[in-house]
Formats: sequence, C-alpha cells, structure tokens
Amino acid sequence: MKNTEFAIDLKNICKEYVTEDVITRVLFDFSLSVKKGEFVAITGPSGSGKSTLLNILGLLDTTTTGTYILNNIDVTDLTEDQLSDIRNREIGFVFQSYNLLKRSSVLDNVLLPAIYLGTDSKIRVARAIELLTSVGLKEQMYKRPNQLSGGQQQRVAIARALMNRPAIILADEPTGNLDSKSGVDIMNILKQLNAQGNTIIMITHDKNIASIATRAVTIRDGRLYS
Repeated sequence: MKNTEFAIDLKNICKEYVTEDVITRVLFDFSLSVKKGEFVAITGPSGSGKSTLLNILGLLDTTTTGTYILNNIDVTDLTEDQLSDIRNREIGFVFQSYNLLKRSSVLDNVLLPAIYLGTDSKIRVARAIELLTSVGLKEQMYKRPNQLSGGQQQRVAIARALMNRPAIILADEPTGNLDSKSGVDIMNILKQLNAQGNTIIMITHDKNIASIATRAVTIRDGRLYS
C-alpha cells in the first residue's frame, strides 16, 4: 500500500560508479522520507555525497540499488523519457549558479519549463509574469540575466522553478553565491513558499542557513545521519 504522506521516500539507497575495473561507492545504504510540505536541509562537507543525492532526488541520476518513491510513483526503474517527464512536472530546481540562459530575457528563462511541458502560450506567459511579479522582478522581465544582480538572478531562478507548479523544490546551495542581504531575501522567499505548502529540500554547507529549515539531516562519507 502506498503512503500518500510522503513527497519523497528513499529506501536502502546505494550509489556506485564504475570506472574501468574500479568501483567507487558514493552513497551507502540509507533511507530518507520527506513528508509533503516539509522543509528539509541536507548538510555535509565537500565530497560527502550531497550532490549525488540531489541528482538522484531530482531524477538526474539513478540509484545502483534501493527504491525511490516520488509522490507515490516508483521511479526506480523508469526510462530516461519517463524520468524527464516526471522531473519537468513534479520538481523545480534552484541552483547555486542560477543556470540561466545568458542570451535569453528574464521572461524567456522563466517560460522555459512550460515550453518543454507544452503549455498554451497565453497561459504560460501570464503565469511567468505572475511569478516575476511575486518575486519583485516584473519591471526587469525583458532584461538579460547579466543585467541583474546575483540576488535578482536567483529570484528569476526561483520563478522558473515554480513555473510548472511543481510539488517539490530542490535548492542546491541557493545562497552560496550571494551577499548576506541577498541570501536573507532568498531564504525568506523559500520560507514563504514552504508556508504555502511547497515541499523544499535544500543542500547547504551553512549551518545558519540549515537552521531555517524545519528539519536537518547530515551526510558524511556517503552515509545519512538525522
């Protein structure tokens, strides 16, 4: 029987990479469940496995062994096309380096996920303008990312992440490239989104940032500690 309480349910996850005859295990047999509407911070030093875990959570990589249930869908053995479709519908990404298209306008960057999804043009433009307004960037929508500050670019990335109304937001060091004030602004936006019901999983090395989440777990040497 599926548990509808969880947005994410990882069971006995291991991840190995094979190079020639060398097997490198990055994640060691751990389980993690995240309830719908939770805000979970994942902390740990460099090389601990945080990025690998984020890639698995975001369906950008697959497990070697174990089971991954995402919103009651077993995604463990799905095809690349199936994973891509679910990723575009269910997950919004916010990256440390923003990952915006430099030659495209702010508006076009936010529109991108809805274009991939095939959303009607009028609906997606209205949605993008609504999101940019909500993050205080309506007046900047026709500028390019390099005309914005780091904090503004991250707000664009958040608007893009919300474009397809995803159930889950994955944030990878979302304040890592920002000054203190901009970092506070971004965390306030994430807290507001969580208060509105979004499930948020955030990777961070900053314990002060992690303390803003409702729960924190730690990865060390590929093992998960609550």
